[in-house]
Amino acid sequence: MTEIAFYQIDAFTDRAFTGNPAAVCPMPAFLSDRTMQAIAAENNLAETAFIVRRGAGNYDLRWFTPTVEIEICGHATLASAYVVFNHLEPDLSKVRFETRSGTMAVTREADGKLCLDFPNYKPAPFPCPEGLGAAMGAEPDTVLKSDEGDRDLLLVYGSAADIAALVPDQLALRAFAPYGFIATAPGDGDADFVSRCFFPNHGIPEDPVTGSAHCVSAPYWADRLGKTQFFARQVSLRGGDLWLEVGASRVKMAGFAVEVIRGSLHLPEKI
Repeated sequence: MTEIAFYQIDAFTDRAFTGNPAAVCPMPAFLSDRTMQAIAAENNLAETAFIVRRGAGNYDLRWFTPTVEIEICGHATLASAYVVFNHLEPDLSKVRFETRSGTMAVTREADGKLCLDFPNYKPAPFPCPEGLGAAMGAEPDTVLKSDEGDRDLLLVYGSAADIAALVPDQLALRAFAPYGFIATAPGDGDADFVSRCFFPNHGIPEDPVTGSAHCVSAPYWADRLGKTQFFARQVSLRGGDLWLEVGASRVKMAGFAVEVIRGSLHLPEKI
């Protein structure tokens, strides 16, 4: 029987049982794709991250939902950095992850936030697929999509109340494969903008907090609001907070993380 270290981290929050939970499994070498997918399905979290150390402050990183390996993930990268900084290499202030979407750096800030350096996937207007508004439960004002590294549609609504009121038909949304859906609107209160994210084609009906979605939404709001720094809130049931800075080719996104489970997976010889 093989024993694998296991951490469950709530990301983009400073309170346990809020934000987005991710599993993080450090290991000396990646297991087979089939085995890692089985572990992710067993965990049944939005993402399970597997990390392999390749040198001081450098790791290979892969992300799996319960049903598929994905190209990019913000909250599980934040969670992986938390594990590196707090358990694997506590003297580090910066860690680099090699991923399917390139190098992703995470920096530990003085106030305790972890800051991710992610790609800028600036979106452009995109024709609204017929029937999408009905599947979402409300017609968006605008639909956009990035041509770079992302399959999600950005759906812009009029108000934060519109976002909170969405009750998508998950089965109907699955007909729009391979897209995921980022619903966003101007914020109220202290948030510059709010969002909710739905990925039924990836086995995730609603993602509690989606860092990678802000690679698309933050550049949109930078153009619309004429500024580059934002405080954003994902208004899912669990909720989460992100501090964002939009550059020409990168988006920095910072947030807190909280450890809620630490233990080990016991992997039988026969799976």
